[in-house]
Amino acid sequence: MNKKPTFFIVLIVTILMVYTAVFGITLPLGDSPKKILGAPDMRYGIDIRGGVDAAFQPEGLDRKPTGDELEIARSIIETRLDQQNIMDRDVTIDKDNGYVIVRFPWKADETDFDPEAAIAELGQTAQLTFRDADGNVLMDGSHVTKAQPVVDQSINQYVVSLNFDDEGTKLFSDATAKLVGKTINIYMDENLIQSATVNEHISSGSAQITGMDGYDEAKKLSDKINSGALPFSMITKNYNTISPTLGAGALNIMMMAGAIAFILICIFLISYYRLPGIVACIALTIQVTGQILALSVPQMTLTLQGIAGIILSIGMGVDANVIISERISEEIKSGKSVTSAIAAGFKNAFS
Repeated sequence: MNKKPTFFIVLIVTILMVYTAVFGITLPLGDSPKKILGAPDMRYGIDIRGGVDAAFQPEGLDRKPTGDELEIARSIIETRLDQQNIMDRDVTIDKDNGYVIVRFPWKADETDFDPEAAIAELGQTAQLTFRDADGNVLMDGSHVTKAQPVVDQSINQYVVSLNFDDEGTKLFSDATAKLVGKTINIYMDENLIQSATVNEHISSGSAQITGMDGYDEAKKLSDKINSGALPFSMITKNYNTISPTLGAGALNIMMMAGAIAFILICIFLISYYRLPGIVACIALTIQVTGQILALSVPQMTLTLQGIAGIILSIGMGVDANVIISERISEEIKSGKSVTSAIAAGFKNAFS
């Protein structure tokens, strides 16, 4: 069997992965192009790039919030941060002052992420309500079990699809039965997001919110609904920037040192093991770029611990390739064919 096509396919895939991991690409996916960031543009943790610190204070309360209310607020804020793929964060409670303190990574020259907008959204109550024309609340978002952005084929636009629990299904069914020919208004907090005419009784336990500009708006609204409503709206009491734990040039130095170390490792493997060394370098390249893309595609936060894990995995990969190459060499010296030696080398490498 001719192995050359397989080798060249692997080589081309490796080159594409390296290019994507370094420079990033934009995939044209309908109305919402997906941008895969390269390593220099990834979102890094507070320890590498610094971040922001914001203290949230309840708004409109004539009393100090209880510990349970602050815990609920903290949990919902963490859920909203999860939905923005901000994992390297710190959300704490100051019960004495009634604050929720949030810290998350950000760099001043970052253009794909607006921290002030993110902080403003974190403090929104995000209470979904369905109201009649007189403003009476028919039901609220606590009865929504799932909200997700979907394409309505009849209008060829993104909408937010809502599924209700049993009580919500009954409430919505009763409301639509009484309001046939009239309107149901959908609010997020006190902002009207849709006014829909009820054409028929709806008892299916689902509904749609239309009027979305595209996937991003539908996804953002879905995330707000899914995260639940805060027990009260919150305003930003303090807003500060956090300096990185490392120096400003530490990231560039680490990346340069890592690239030089990787090149030196490949030079050693190729000069000592020849063809097996080339194969090992390709395998290591796929491993490293795969790890970078696994963080970049969902736009996860990369911290110092994450970088240490990548470096450790490279060391383990080099160790494994050296052991396999040595066993293959031993099998060839014992008189086996190359194919048999490779099979035996992989089989016996860790025995």
